[in-house]
Amino acid sequence: IIVDLLTIRADRDRYYYGMDTLFDRHPDIIKRLCADAPALLPTLLNGLIWRSRVTESGLRRVNYYIKHLVVDANGDFSPAIEWITNARDPKMVCHPVVAMVTDMVWTRAAFRSFLVGKAWFLFTLLVFVVSQSFLKHIEHDVAESQAEKAATEQRLVTGSEDVTVERAHHVESIRIAIFSCRCFIYVFCLG
Repeated sequence: IIVDLLTIRADRDRYYYGMDTLFDRHPDIIKRLCADAPALLPTLLNGLIWRSRVTESGLRRVNYYIKHLVVDANGDFSPAIEWITNARDPKMVCHPVVAMVTDMVWTRAAFRSFLVGKAWFLFTLLVFVVSQSFLKHIEHDVAESQAEKAATEQRLVTGSEDVTVERAHHVESIRIAIFSCRCFIYVFCLG
């Protein structure tokens, strides 16, 4: 019956192809086939491919009818790929129709949102590393150099108060930067 429904027929007036009728009547046909008759799923998927008889320059034209595998009747994303994935059959996942659907969804929809999510993660990771490691070591190095220079300046006794106030402002600005980065992490990443 599946082969008969998915055969393209024509008469003088129009073409007949039962794919739309099949998916309108049974929107969960892929779920049913995955659960009850997985041997029939390749037959259904093969019926969604039309291959031309004619070759041009060693190539053959192929049409994939994948509308119902990408979008359901309500215009939402179809759960068909999820059903095929839940069946855990590597032969089904490697079928050309499924490969075409997953590649198209990945390249045209999912890839951009994936990159945006990873870019946000990398940015917050960079802020975290700067606040926890880089700025902390700068503060530690400044404090050590400040102690060494203060000891040498006390020996020289030449205007050491102005230099220590300047270093104190430098240490305070580093601590404010560390606090700002940590607040950013806590508010925008953990909250």
